[in-house]
Amino acid sequence: MTASAVPVVRSGEDRRGAPFRFVNGQFDTKVSPDDTGGGLFVIDTWRTEPGGPPLHVHHDVDEWFCVLSGRFRIRIGGVDHELGPDDSVLGPRGLEHAFASLTPTARLLIAFTPAGSMEAFFREGAAAAPLSPADFAALSAAHGMTVTGPPLPLS
Repeated sequence: MTASAVPVVRSGEDRRGAPFRFVNGQFDTKVSPDDTGGGLFVIDTWRTEPGGPPLHVHHDVDEWFCVLSGRFRIRIGGVDHELGPDDSVLGPRGLEHAFASLTPTARLLIAFTPAGSMEAFFREGAAAAPLSPADFAALSAAHGMTVTGPPLPLS
């Protein structure tokens, strides 16, 4: 990629010009796997209500979370962490994890490395939403994840 081709993605914008809604929030792709030869995928998620995805395991992808606003509970390998603005935590591949927004609105930056098929997972899930728990588990399995439990409690 040349310096003149490096993408600039503004706040509230999606790298592909197509933000999407999935699992109680809006998702904006900031770095597409296409930009990095599959090495990195970054999304900015604007949470519009409390909650989050079910507990799950990525078998080949590390996931990093950075809270931009609001409060989140993030469980990594059975340990709960309550995070606020500018806090971050790594969810290493192979460890069960999930997050839940604890505030009515919140914002979370999430990075996946390598990118795997995570962008496809989110876009396919958004296109098919709402998904039943069984459909969510099947979509997850098709993209290298195993759903291992329910979403995290909010209290």
